[in-house]
Amino acid sequence: MNWVLKYLFFLCIIFIFSCRKDQPQEALQPINNAVSNTGVYIINEGNYQFGNSKISYYDIGNATITEDLYQPANNVPLGDVCQSMCIFNNIAYIVVNNSGKIMAVNPLTFKTTASITGFVSPRYFLPISNNKAYVTDLISNSISIVNLINNTISGSISCPGWTEELILAYGKAYVTNKENDKVYVINTATDIIEDSIQVGYGSNSIREDLNGKLWVLCSGSEIKNLYASLHCINPISNQVEKSFQFPSLTDNPWKLNINTTNNILYFLNKGVFQMEINLNNLPENAFIAEGTKQFYGIGIEPMSDILYVSDAIDYVQKGKIYRYNKNGTLINSFLAGIIPGDFYFK
Repeated sequence: MNWVLKYLFFLCIIFIFSCRKDQPQEALQPINNAVSNTGVYIINEGNYQFGNSKISYYDIGNATITEDLYQPANNVPLGDVCQSMCIFNNIAYIVVNNSGKIMAVNPLTFKTTASITGFVSPRYFLPISNNKAYVTDLISNSISIVNLINNTISGSISCPGWTEELILAYGKAYVTNKENDKVYVINTATDIIEDSIQVGYGSNSIREDLNGKLWVLCSGSEIKNLYASLHCINPISNQVEKSFQFPSLTDNPWKLNINTTNNILYFLNKGVFQMEINLNNLPENAFIAEGTKQFYGIGIEPMSDILYVSDAIDYVQKGKIYRYNKNGTLINSFLAGIIPGDFYFK
């Protein structure tokens, strides 16, 4: 009898601790596979080779979070390492890096409409026309050309190194590259690289300002003794008009973004930094200090310019999103998925 009682007591203890462990740190809205008219998709990378990437959705009006849109809608996980997302012609294209695929889904229901496969290690998706898109890649030494009519890879553009973010300007695609000091310029009519622009080493993100100029952020390389830098390119002449070098080899800026009026830049560098485009010096102090957090992504809410900054915490548990107003004051915070790295506003 004593043995039976001990056994039951042991089971109770396991049950209690299991319940405590599974409780979320903050309440999450029940998943319903639907999104509101005003909100933001949060791209959660998940852990490498764990297949636990997710797309979360934050309803701005109700201040509620749906942790995962994809799996409940399709009865399968999204895949391994979700890198980025782009909505074009009412289709959400979700780039799943380590799974080597792009999932096309209905952005309201998140049900899959097509799967584009055959990539090596895709990173970012850029629509070029109603029929065509470019996809950069980590290790393939090429940029894939995607046929958006039949959702297949129709060709490739040879490009050395790790190609990252890209942008469309004046009929040309400007492609950053994390493994050299060039931004590549593709003629989108011919799908041929027609020029390269020397910037700093390790370009990782690119944005267009209100004057039509392109800003490129380069992370540099402490190992190669190359300093991080920021550059402003005139896309008409393909000339660099401004260059700023970061003061320390330990600077590693990334995730360049720009506000709604396209006149204030933001980026991460062990904190959130803010810089007006007409300034002639890099900001010396962080606009939002990182402290003990692990800032990993930054997004800007349209019109309100509220900043969304993700904290990867320990890269294992659910990450946290902090919302700050334009003067850097914290508004609120909430949990998302594991390693939230990017945002797409609806």
